[in-house]
Amino acid sequence: MKKNNFNWFRFIICVVFVLFLNGCMSVSNSPNPRFYAPYTPDKEKPNQEFKISDNTIIGIGPVRIPEYLNRPQIVTNNKDKTIVFDEFNRWAESLDFAFARLINKDLTLMLKGASFQMFPWDLAVAVKYQVIADVIQLENNLNKDLVFITQWSIIDLEKKHAVFTKRSEFRQDIYPHNYYGLTEALSEVIMSLSAEIAQELVSVVKPSQTN
Repeated sequence: MKKNNFNWFRFIICVVFVLFLNGCMSVSNSPNPRFYAPYTPDKEKPNQEFKISDNTIIGIGPVRIPEYLNRPQIVTNNKDKTIVFDEFNRWAESLDFAFARLINKDLTLMLKGASFQMFPWDLAVAVKYQVIADVIQLENNLNKDLVFITQWSIIDLEKKHAVFTKRSEFRQDIYPHNYYGLTEALSEVIMSLSAEIAQELVSVVKPSQTN
């Protein structure tokens, strides 16, 4: 009986050891995730600059994104309308923060006279206008293009109402047809959106300076 118990114990130890080795091998064979971050193209030099009244303080954000998109895994769309969450190709930061950060950076370069604050800002800062945005659609087809639709508004915080609202739609080729090309296309789209926002901020801010 003792011999049978010993043989059974050895069998259990062998099974556990084999499972442990298989686990180690599967972990070691798993690819390391790669991380991507949208950026301001053209070496941080936008191709448009706008004139705006000096010392205007503008708040950027929040930028709201559908929950299924606002995740670490990069989300792409297939031709059959299914969605892919890639575990090994990820965003380096949450997209809602990344979009707000890029808009803030782009506008700082485009509107030299203004000052910008990221949401949430210190209540002691006298922010005059706030830019908010809702991403309505973001489709990433690696074999084709990127579709980006957003509804955004400029809010006069003193008067507590929106002074401008617009629905912006962009389509950008993804090239090369991989995650690097997707990141580049998304960066270009955000800069185009920033240029639209900058243009409207100029027209909104100027009248208030003459009162």
